[in-house]
Amino acid sequence: MKLCACLILIFLGVAAAGLQCTLVPGWLKQIDAGAGQVYGVSDGDNIFRWNGNNWENIPGKLIHVSVGPSGVWGTNIKSNIYKMQDGNWVQVVGGLMQVDAGGSGHLVGVNQNNIYCLNQDATFSRGSDLSFNHVDGELKYYSCGRYGCWGVNSKNEIFHRLNVSPTNCKGKEWKHVDGSMVMVEVSTDGAVYGINTVGQIYKRKGISSSNPIGTAWSLVNICGPFKHLSYDEGILWLINKDGNIFKCEDTDSCKMRRDVSSACEM
Repeated sequence: MKLCACLILIFLGVAAAGLQCTLVPGWLKQIDAGAGQVYGVSDGDNIFRWNGNNWENIPGKLIHVSVGPSGVWGTNIKSNIYKMQDGNWVQVVGGLMQVDAGGSGHLVGVNQNNIYCLNQDATFSRGSDLSFNHVDGELKYYSCGRYGCWGVNSKNEIFHRLNVSPTNCKGKEWKHVDGSMVMVEVSTDGAVYGINTVGQIYKRKGISSSNPIGTAWSLVNICGPFKHLSYDEGILWLINKDGNIFKCEDTDSCKMRRDVSSACEM
């Protein structure tokens, strides 16, 4: 079976140069890592947090969850928006289908291709009546990090938003970027990864404060296909088409798990 062969390559550490991947117990449909934490949601919209060894269930139901410098945020099947406050979910005014807390204190999200954001002062407000700013353009997925914000539209075209800051989450201009992706995810430290239409993973090369758009896409040669990813603190988290979760560490010193029998029992 091709999937099993791919998993064997991953566990033997030869599937991706510089990355060593381990199959993590559980199944998720979406995952987000930021500020040293990892959250995810399952097909049943249940919420989970990684404690370093396994997944802890968090009360509530969400279709998308995000964690980062802006805190922990999520949206449910009705597009209601929630933020974690004092260990509890608090609903805030507005509607989003996807939300991202990876910006430098600001928050972004989309709802039916419309784009919205919150400045830092609103993000950290303890109130629930927050004033979202409408951003021009249309996107289906939007994510921010240290060197700016990236998004993809319904045609899988890629864009970078210029001049975004904690006090000006709207920015001022879109810059088209080469390539075609179904999602682009930006980490807190500014790394940018994407997934294309056939589930392959790419990393954007050459990103810096002086060149926030970078220079080119580089294929991350890990067997897929994958449907969701997130990156934080040197770890690339992946979800494949079957909902299996992989933790890929950007180090040559981590020890590989070689027992793939459970992974092949599909």
